[in-house]
Amino acid sequence: MTKLKRIVVIVSGIITLIFIAALFTKKEYTVERSLVIDAPLDSVFGYIALLKNQNNYSKWALIDPMMETYFKGEDGTPGFISGWKSENPEVGEGEQEILALVPNTQITYELRFFKPFSATSFGWMNTEAVNEARTQVTWGIKGKMNYPSNIMLWFFDMEDMLANDFDIGLANMKNLLEADSN
Repeated sequence: MTKLKRIVVIVSGIITLIFIAALFTKKEYTVERSLVIDAPLDSVFGYIALLKNQNNYSKWALIDPMMETYFKGEDGTPGFISGWKSENPEVGEGEQEILALVPNTQITYELRFFKPFSATSFGWMNTEAVNEARTQVTWGIKGKMNYPSNIMLWFFDMEDMLANDFDIGLANMKNLLEADSN
């Protein structure tokens, strides 16, 4: 067997093993982070129910304050779409649409990423009164990476990466809302 044939056989074997491994690799991820904010429930929920406000606290919006944004519909109602476009690959291009709101309890939305990759995820923010002056906010996302791209979950821990981003966003939200309530 020539040296070139050996290299081709070895590379083909490695690629085959990767594709086989991807068959047994998880395809879904879920991330959820929570934080207590010293502000009343109705105030906190009223703020997070408006997707435009994410530009004030979301880590991704704050990475590129010059990103293009667009809005369709009435913010704070199902069907409202908040979109963005950035040259920064950490921000990329996409949009989110409010799917449902349960007053003072939950907002759910669909995230549609276009660039630097195409994906659709399901997101939510839940609120719960700790007492009259404090509210727990839980921010979550559930996503899926189809075969064979799910092999990327070996190299990128989506849960850790997103948890850190949610922690930053929740801390920013806490600072903003607590400053407003004082």
